[in-house]
Amino acid sequence: MRILITAGPTREPIDPVRYISNRSSGKMGYSIAEAALENGHEVILIAGPVNWAAPAVSEFISVESAREMYDAVAERITGCDAAVFCAAVSDYRVAKVAPEKIKKTGDHLTLVLEKTEDILGSCRSVFRFKGVLMGFAAETGNLIANAKDKLTRKGCDFIVANDVSRKDIGFDQDQNEVIIFGADGTHKALPIEEKRVIGKELVKRLEAAHQNR
Repeated sequence: MRILITAGPTREPIDPVRYISNRSSGKMGYSIAEAALENGHEVILIAGPVNWAAPAVSEFISVESAREMYDAVAERITGCDAAVFCAAVSDYRVAKVAPEKIKKTGDHLTLVLEKTEDILGSCRSVFRFKGVLMGFAAETGNLIANAKDKLTRKGCDFIVANDVSRKDIGFDQDQNEVIIFGADGTHKALPIEEKRVIGKELVKRLEAAHQNR
């Protein structure tokens, strides 16, 4: 298969030295990419700012913002057999980026935020992607309900849900614990395991879904 994978965080600038971001390390997305390569698939990896060397994928694209990631996906998703959206994309960005460093001149600072591009939600409706679509739901509460809602709203074949409020798994950790929800109503909980092991399981799901299309 030809698989597109997004990984890591995005950064949305506030001024030339500050930005809005999150704690995503990119480890999960990179683990999926490595598992796909091990199984002989062609991989396109689009990653936000991370501290990992890129695996030997067919194409690696480094991005900063949600808009840059959106554009990179839009340009490359056509012709892919599967797409995995593991990146923790910022939901909002500053509406007006300050051209110079903001000085601490008052007791309060108000930032007006606007929504970023919905990359996963655009796959079916905008990009007209017909392949196997897997998204991630990083939640701090109502994990099952939120994951099922996202599965339907985004038109995914799979949603991989994990609790990012925990300190032992998820963001910036080597291990994760996830529940895989399928559009066919099935779900499977994977116990705490190394992200590389979970990556292998997710690639198996992509392969089976692709064969059954």
